[in-house]
Amino acid sequence: MKVVLQRSKEAKVLVDSEVKGRIDKGLVLLVGVTHEDTEKDADYLAEKIVNLRIFEDENEKMNLSLKDTEGSILSISQFTLFGDTKKGRRPNFMDAAKPDHAITMYDYFNSKLKSLGVHVETGVFGAMMDVSFTNDGPVTLIMDSKS
Repeated sequence: MKVVLQRSKEAKVLVDSEVKGRIDKGLVLLVGVTHEDTEKDADYLAEKIVNLRIFEDENEKMNLSLKDTEGSILSISQFTLFGDTKKGRRPNFMDAAKPDHAITMYDYFNSKLKSLGVHVETGVFGAMMDVSFTNDGPVTLIMDSKS
């Protein structure tokens, strides 16, 4: 499972010009699932993400977690994180999970985040989405449950 995490001041996702998810201060997560991911992968990343100290304290040092700041998450499914661009000019998505497994893992991951006391908003799995946000910092991290 891969997650591109971006600290944000505000974020929203639209499907067909309708807002499906919106947060204020927190994290935007682009979430990719591969066919071999399990609940263990989702548990690991969820725990890591909500406790990662990437928010600034009163001394402008990254010492606070999402939970410390009472921030929210906008979680967006993103199969293209498993796009392989080594050959040719068109990405190969063979490593991305099939939709039935991907949605099961994505839903589990979001449920795990919620169980850790974080407010989570989402897009619509499989839909064409317009995601907009203000990157805070900018702070962007790439996380992989297999690394």
